[in-house]
Amino acid sequence: MAGYAGARPRSGTLAPRRRDETPVARRGSVRSERATDLPRRSLRGATAVRSRRRQGRVGLLVVGIVVVFLLGLFSLSQTVRVSATDFDLDRLMAARAALQSNERDLIANLSRLGSEPAIRQQALDAGLGQLVDPLVVPAR
Repeated sequence: MAGYAGARPRSGTLAPRRRDETPVARRGSVRSERATDLPRRSLRGATAVRSRRRQGRVGLLVVGIVVVFLLGLFSLSQTVRVSATDFDLDRLMAARAALQSNERDLIANLSRLGSEPAIRQQALDAGLGQLVDPLVVPAR
């Protein structure tokens, strides 16, 4: 095994698992002495640990990006909803003010045109005259 200057063994959760079995403990097996002296090195296991670690970090990074994107999307949707509600509220307040103005105009016209002198004046202007004597028709 080559040694690198400044290289330290890994520790923590990402360190490769150590086997409980040592070459000394395996010497008593039925295998030949030569096979038990040297521990087996599995290239597939070392790359699996290495690649699994990288995938975990990449996966964690992707999950983090997706979570941040979803939070931003949620915030944006809430902002759009609030803006749309404010726009609807302003539009409804303007419509209410127009209806109140129309109501005041109609009340003013009713009070002005609903009195007896105003109705008599409109009838005279239309060419109608006032009855002189009422005509009473007796019932049979």
